[in-house]
Amino acid sequence: MTATTLYRVSAGVFVLFAAGHTFGFLRFKPPTPEGRAAQAAMYSTIFEIGGSKFTLGGFYVGFGLSCTVSLLFSAFLAWQLANLAVTQPRGAAVIGWALFAVQLAGIWLSGKYFGLPPLVFSVGVAALVGAAAWQVSRTIG
Repeated sequence: MTATTLYRVSAGVFVLFAAGHTFGFLRFKPPTPEGRAAQAAMYSTIFEIGGSKFTLGGFYVGFGLSCTVSLLFSAFLAWQLANLAVTQPRGAAVIGWALFAVQLAGIWLSGKYFGLPPLVFSVGVAALVGAAAWQVSRTIG
């Protein structure tokens, strides 16, 4: 498979990852009464910072949506890397390896904090991006 194809496939996987992440965290219901009580407390306990009122639940949603935006940006970046692999292979290699390093961190974080579904997506996009970066690097010598 060419680097262009690998980057384009990884872009699609990033979009699926973003959709699954968003659906999963917004619909998450803790399985135990203690978990549900903790979640309810996150959304009902209000605190003030700098004159504005917040909840931990609001932070949770905000950070979760921020992750979705980052995943969508990664999809955009991977799609652009597919083009650069042909026109600017050196740039595609450097940026591709950086994106791969970020995905390696995502593997560790997913395994430690989020469980099997995000771990599978993290490994998948890391493998695709890594293979594409390797392919591009081979072409530049």
